[in-house]
Amino acid sequence: MPEVLVVGAGVVGLTAAIRLREAGVAADIVARDPPAATTSAVAAALWYPYRAYPRERVEGWSARGFEVLSALAEDPSSGVRMRWGLERVARGAGDPWWRAAVPTFSRVAQGFRFAAPVADMAVHLPWLGRRLQALGGAVETGALTSLDAALDRARVVVNCTGLGARELAGDDALVAVRGQIVRVEQRRVDEWFLDQADAENLVYVVPRERDVVLGGTAQEGNEETRPDPAIAAAIRARCEAAVPALRGARVVGEAVGLRPARPAVRLEAEPRDGGTVVHCYGHGGAGVTLAWGCANEVAGLAAGALG
Repeated sequence: MPEVLVVGAGVVGLTAAIRLREAGVAADIVARDPPAATTSAVAAALWYPYRAYPRERVEGWSARGFEVLSALAEDPSSGVRMRWGLERVARGAGDPWWRAAVPTFSRVAQGFRFAAPVADMAVHLPWLGRRLQALGGAVETGALTSLDAALDRARVVVNCTGLGARELAGDDALVAVRGQIVRVEQRRVDEWFLDQADAENLVYVVPRERDVVLGGTAQEGNEETRPDPAIAAAIRARCEAAVPALRGARVVGEAVGLRPARPAVRLEAEPRDGGTVVHCYGHGGAGVTLAWGCANEVAGLAAGALG
């Protein structure tokens, strides 16, 4: 019997379980979907605190995430790399609120230029799973009927279910923000590019070792998980206009992820009759960015509940 049962096997659940194990707490994961079938698996996974609130808490979590991911980039097997890139912003725009977390930040004619961690989630999620396993933890695939049912298996339950918290925690504040991406073959594109001028029709180009992720969309309330061919064509057109080297690149995959958006990330302990539930969900489009910072806080709350 684990001391703590983490529910959810995306990047937030995996990092929470790892931090708990590193703190000497016997933590395992149970999840409806394996890591490769989660929203995390679709993420372009460029460090960036996108659609995550409130700023005063997200600032610390994202700074910690930058530190940890930057260190992981020194291990090629982690799937994390430091990559330079450009965020195009309007002339005269103020500095971003997260600037202090990014050592290489500078202003250039087109916007903000800096180096940031990029995680290839096809590599990084399995790496996290192996790291948890090496610490003695396990990932079990299976649906849970309720958080109270999970408390029958452990004194503390960590709820990292993303959009699933609408049902498991009865949280109506969660809203899906649909993100569609196209993956194309590598064309010697080394730097990322981001433009959020159109809040629904984003432009982002995120290179990885074997492919380049092109995005994207931010369609609030749209929960269609099948890629739309017309949207895919529009994504390609926007990205090719921004990065001409992508023109004619062969498509190697398409996917849709539903970001779990909320007015504020919920990270708090909830005492219940059967034990304690530590909620950690609602990270919007910043799960990879915030995961390690949130995991530290989760570990502290869980340790406090265990006494």
